[in-house]
Amino acid sequence: MSITTPTSASLAQHRNLVTEIPGPRSAEKLARKQKYVADGVGTTLPVFIEAAGGGILLDADGNSLIDLGSGIAVTTVGNAAPEVVRRVQEQVAAFTHTCFMVTPYDGYVDVCEALAELTPGAHAKKSALFNSGAEAVENAVKIARVATGRDAVAVFDHAYHGRTNLTMAMTAKNMPYKNGFGPFAGEVYRLPMSYPFRETAGIKGEDAAARAIDQLEKQVGADNLACVVIEPILGEGGFVVPAEGFLPALAAWCRDHDVVFVADEIQSGFCRTGEWFACDHEGVVPDLITTAKGIAGGLPLAAVTGRAELMDAVHVGGLGGTYGGNPVACAAALGAIEEMRSHDLRARARAVESLIRRRLDTIAADHPVIADIRGRGAMMAIELCKPGTLEPDAARAAAVAAYCHKNGVVVLTCGTWGNVFRFLPPLSIPDDLLEEAFDVVAEAFAATA
Repeated sequence: MSITTPTSASLAQHRNLVTEIPGPRSAEKLARKQKYVADGVGTTLPVFIEAAGGGILLDADGNSLIDLGSGIAVTTVGNAAPEVVRRVQEQVAAFTHTCFMVTPYDGYVDVCEALAELTPGAHAKKSALFNSGAEAVENAVKIARVATGRDAVAVFDHAYHGRTNLTMAMTAKNMPYKNGFGPFAGEVYRLPMSYPFRETAGIKGEDAAARAIDQLEKQVGADNLACVVIEPILGEGGFVVPAEGFLPALAAWCRDHDVVFVADEIQSGFCRTGEWFACDHEGVVPDLITTAKGIAGGLPLAAVTGRAELMDAVHVGGLGGTYGGNPVACAAALGAIEEMRSHDLRARARAVESLIRRRLDTIAADHPVIADIRGRGAMMAIELCKPGTLEPDAARAAAVAAYCHKNGVVVLTCGTWGNVFRFLPPLSIPDDLLEEAFDVVAEAFAATA
């Protein structure tokens, strides 16, 4: 069976299943994957993609699947967005690599300039570019340690920060991220997170912050603390939006004690939540901010951006890496940022939130297993619990996900207990396709009841 693969721009924006999922060609390719790719590299949905665009993924068998994952919040501007493609093609034709630490080029500086403009705060900022979110987080800690002369790092329950040794120590969830990979880096301390759905009813964000700060002062001490690192909206931990006032109170305490406040915006940044960054919703200005995922339209790029005096605390040669700020990835980032600006993707994310909330409210009215609806912008989630309790229902989540996958909708689960659905559609998805996706989600809950 031969398939002529269309360009992303020509993909019809509707779900179309011509085989079962996975189809025979994907099944053949999966057998080849199992032969040559390490088993530790898992897949959520065993279909092989040959083209993508708008809100559609086209698989090797010709099935058009609706994408509610965006490659885990990466293709925010859509797959193969025109401005990303144009700039990448021009850059590839010019040169693909020199290593910025050997011979620099404008693209790297252009991205750093854009980050200085877009990230929260009016202070002087500088950036260093890397390849992955974990690399950015690790370098943020390095910068904070040098700038403060202190060692300790504070993180939070349910956090996810990456898969390097240090970031595994910072990540909360054991399976599949940490199990068997220790021992981990030391001087990492975990604090209680504001998790409104699972909190004492009515606890204010400021009170939840005071609880964390009290533990921090007793167990670590401000004089030993280099930085507090937090996702303004938890990612892998379940898309938890902390109670209003929690983040500002933590940032204020850090400021008062000369502790570096690091916002990990790797999943929540770049218009995903309806603002450029999730910190913007409460006017929080971090000392350092880490970005990746949505920054470059699908190419590997990450950054640490922060107060110029902090960024400059590290000795020359202390930051960098062979591929960090690769010129092709920088071109993609500049294209993605242009797409975000020209199409006002902040407003688009807010419209997506309105549509998703409406659909989820309707589904939840018929299915009490949906215990909480939360999120911001195109970063929405539902938490499933046994009705009338706070007991996580991971089995129902798995069953609903399996139904969606078989019926051509790519959904992702997350959360400490595996009972949370996260909805991360590309902001290029048309409304009618998003409505169709949630028709399938509704069917999935009915079929698994």
